Amino acid sequence: MGRQPLLANKDVHKAFIDYARRGLSNGLAAVGRYVIMPDHVHVFVRCAPGVTLGRWVKGLKVAIGSRVPAGSVPGGSSWQPGFFDHLLRHNESYAGEWAYVVENPARKRLVDNSVDWPYQGEIAAIDRV
Repeated sequence: MGRQPLLANKDVHKAFIDYARRGLSNGLAAVGRYVIMPDHVHVFVRCAPGVTLGRWVKGLKVAIGSRVPAGSVPGGSSWQPGFFDHLLRHNESYAGEWAYVVENPARKRLVDNSVDWPYQGEIAAIDRV
């Protein structure tokens, strides 16, 4: 089964922001810039020592999963197993990756201009700390 367009909505966006802010206030992880697409999420996250990215993503899937409409995915989970990650090694890499990611909504013709996509933002300035 292919990806389902279940994520780009106000409820999921709010759940994402709430989860990211809890992680920041608890000192577990800082979420930088993010874009929630209809069928996947791009997020830049810096985990605290002792917190794995896998643990953080698992929690995110739980937090967001409660906002996906019930019965919208026939036969089970809304999530594919695992996740794709890419380690950024310096600030220039962050800026370059963000320049690509932020254009996804326009590239997919969801909006004419990427700045108009409502499901994006930044929780903490992780590239400037």
